[in-house]
Amino acid sequence: MSKGNTFENDLLLLIFNGTAIADIADNDATSPLTNLQVSLHSSDPGEAGNQTTNEVAYTSYARVAVARSGAGWTVTGNAVTNAALIQFPQCTGSSATATHFAIGTAASGTGKILYKGALSASLAISSGIQPQFGAGDLDGTED
Repeated sequence: MSKGNTFENDLLLLIFNGTAIADIADNDATSPLTNLQVSLHSSDPGEAGNQTTNEVAYTSYARVAVARSGAGWTVTGNAVTNAALIQFPQCTGSSATATHFAIGTAASGTGKILYKGALSASLAISSGIQPQFGAGDLDGTED
């Protein structure tokens, strides 16, 4: 079974922009997520993983909050991309290699992964390196 194209777009708008789906789903009225958290991973966290699964751990690393709105994410044609620069803290010690990213619900700890994907190339992170994704670099489709 697959989803219709309009509903695929509606689902992305609900998750990434907090836009209700008429007659089906509303954004949480009492305590909705205002940000989604982007994380870096040293290998695929898998579909059963959480945000800590294979998460990189260089010195000063932290997940990056991205507004759950049109300012944070652009949704069109059943696809989503980051609307602005996503910049992680600069590495101040140790090192890591990122091969995957995830978009989840928690700023720290074992948050729920909503979407995940492979980077187009591995990213070696060492002292002085500041990982980032330019606007439009993270993209995915709902199908």
